[in-house]
Amino acid sequence: MTTRVSLIGAPTDIGAGARGASMGPEALRVAQIGPALEGHGVEVVDRGNLAGPANPWREAEQGHRHLDEVVAWCSVVHDAVLAELRDARLPILLGGDHSLAIGSISAVARHCREAGRKLRVLWLDAHADFNTSALTPSGNVHGMPVACLCGHGPAALTQLGGPHSGGRILEPKALREIGIRSVDAGEKRFVQAAGLEVFDMRYIDEMGMRHTMELALATLDTNTHLHVSFDVDFLDPDVAPGVGTTVPGGPTYREAQLCMEMIADTGRLASLDVMELNPALDVRNKTAVLAVDLIESLFGKSTLMRHRPG
Repeated sequence: MTTRVSLIGAPTDIGAGARGASMGPEALRVAQIGPALEGHGVEVVDRGNLAGPANPWREAEQGHRHLDEVVAWCSVVHDAVLAELRDARLPILLGGDHSLAIGSISAVARHCREAGRKLRVLWLDAHADFNTSALTPSGNVHGMPVACLCGHGPAALTQLGGPHSGGRILEPKALREIGIRSVDAGEKRFVQAAGLEVFDMRYIDEMGMRHTMELALATLDTNTHLHVSFDVDFLDPDVAPGVGTTVPGGPTYREAQLCMEMIADTGRLASLDVMELNPALDVRNKTAVLAVDLIESLFGKSTLMRHRPG
């Protein structure tokens, strides 16, 4: 059966600390994300860009920067992603900063509840994104989406698309964080207390990407919706400089390709975020081109023919 994909642009840096992620959707289009996926037999419809409030660029208030605007953007994202899922399409959210994943994943979680499906979220990122207003050094909400999804944050975000069982959008056991190498001091303790399953770069260095992904993808079955939230700063900045929060020591090109190919091998990918691409900090759009290359691997690009589940 042909995979039916919808591209949804969310051109905002409302939750970030640097300007520029608002240009990410257009950079991915310039890098030919639509035609590239069509080249793998995927049916692609580009829904264009969502609209939301402008970035007021204010200081944090009570531990959050631009909270009302973040809620507005996440609500618009939630509605757009949910509409595509209900139409049996695979939404690809083109970010935009990573706070928007609260919107996309709340829609995915709601869809899974309605359809009686299990949910697994892979969070590919340099950062744990598990800050709260009490822990954050900056107030930037793009450092808080995982905490908000797990019920730790303002009600306007933790109950987005609600009501949710247990008062949270996502159970921590449904989440796997991969590639982590930057966690704030207070955030470290909070991550441990919450019981998040985190495969940091030391784990990947010691055990390898193959073993990491085998564990991250374990126990998926035909009733599992697999969502991938791909922050481009997951990649090593030597190969992907076009992000606002570079952290050295990330996965290499080949490690990232293996990660994506193993996800594709499951045949379970059902929704995707591509976040934090910042063309203002890029070099001739090379990071967008690399991101599209990796997304192609998520949709079946490989050196040789591979057997995948139906």
